[in-house]
Amino acid sequence: MCASWGSENSEEHKKISRTYANLCIDGPTGTDSMNQKPNRASRRDFLRATLAGGAAVVASPALAAESNPANLPPNVADWTKMLGEGVAARAYGKRAKTEEHIVRRDVPWLTASPQSSVSFTPLHQIDGIITPNGLCFERHHSGIAEVNPTDYRLMLHGLVDRPLIFTLDDIKRMPRVNRAYFCECAANSGMEWRGAQLNGAQYTHGMVHCVMYTGVPLKVLLNEAGLKPRAKWLLLEGGDAAAMTRSLPLQKAMDDALIAYRMNGEMLYPENGYPMRVVLPGWEANMWVKWLRRIEVGDQPWHTREETSKYTDLMANGQARRFTYLMEAKSVITNPSPQAPINHKSGFTVLSGIAWSGRGRVARVDVSLDGGRNWRPAKIDGPSWDKALARFYYEFDWDGSELLLQSRAVDESGYVQPRKAELRKYRGVNSIYHNNGIQTWHVQKNGEVENVEVG
Repeated sequence: MCASWGSENSEEHKKISRTYANLCIDGPTGTDSMNQKPNRASRRDFLRATLAGGAAVVASPALAAESNPANLPPNVADWTKMLGEGVAARAYGKRAKTEEHIVRRDVPWLTASPQSSVSFTPLHQIDGIITPNGLCFERHHSGIAEVNPTDYRLMLHGLVDRPLIFTLDDIKRMPRVNRAYFCECAANSGMEWRGAQLNGAQYTHGMVHCVMYTGVPLKVLLNEAGLKPRAKWLLLEGGDAAAMTRSLPLQKAMDDALIAYRMNGEMLYPENGYPMRVVLPGWEANMWVKWLRRIEVGDQPWHTREETSKYTDLMANGQARRFTYLMEAKSVITNPSPQAPINHKSGFTVLSGIAWSGRGRVARVDVSLDGGRNWRPAKIDGPSWDKALARFYYEFDWDGSELLLQSRAVDESGYVQPRKAELRKYRGVNSIYHNNGIQTWHVQKNGEVENVEVG
């Protein structure tokens, strides 16, 4: 069950208030008032204890119960006693069998049909900033189009000097670039507008991924065709059965838009638009038209279904915001989270999460252990690229008490990720799009985690 702490009179709110009433965190030294040691010291203690003996490693009863004593030191494990499969036995690499449970998942009751639905990235089970191709979230409007690359054509026409038709090989011959960008559905976290709903980071925030795209800048194609003076907008049309279409301002097309055909070095997967898709860095994923078949140049937007009745933000006054393409700064703690509880009773703990912003690079991520009363800077590790995911960590010595975990992203423009209450103040609760409010996880004393809302 998910809970809400929005009411100050609720028993749960009083309980949490009492638990955290005296919690505070001091300065940059890494200490706090929960009987926790400085971060650096606790990490040294943890590593020293781990290296001191095997008994310190097998701390979890669950892990101990699953282990085969015959394979544990000082015995020689089974896999050391026999030859394994030879080269080319796995012509395309496979994961270990014990990792095969890490998959995209859907919520069957969310939509009427799996052909027009979504599957979610398992954010709590991956690390770093690059999403494996097979785990990138899916959002389809008529199922996966299976395109024969030999028959594939991309048409470019409208207000151009030379209407053109490109084959896949034509596109591959053009100047190419490699860029890593996040891709986020505008409806990511949409179920959380009215309060805590889904219990898991995969379901609350899993409509986002980040891969390295290889492709051609869209402006290369447009310059090849030649633009008429009145050209102001593009119509992007997909080759799926829904003929997904969106209007794109020419300014974005001539800026950083790509026509991509590879992701993380491989050709696009069919569910991600094989053989060609649009990449619009920092903008909502519905604009990133997959199975791209046609680009029409015009002088005004087309006002298609996906930018009128859908993908608009209905405000409290009944009016709707339109063409709200930008995905604002956002973050989420992926571990611990409801699907990734804390499995030790106390001690050195690494909190992990991701942050991103359509405005550019993530400049800073702050973390709170007490529901936003006190904030501490997290460590951003690995590359922090423009309009890409950033991975952050926060190390602390957990004393086994309850926590209210939050993260807050700040991008290079100075934009600060808002609280959900701030979003609702200006936009109401009628929309499911563009929810970048701060997420709260309640860590219980037994390490279990649930989705809650504070204030």
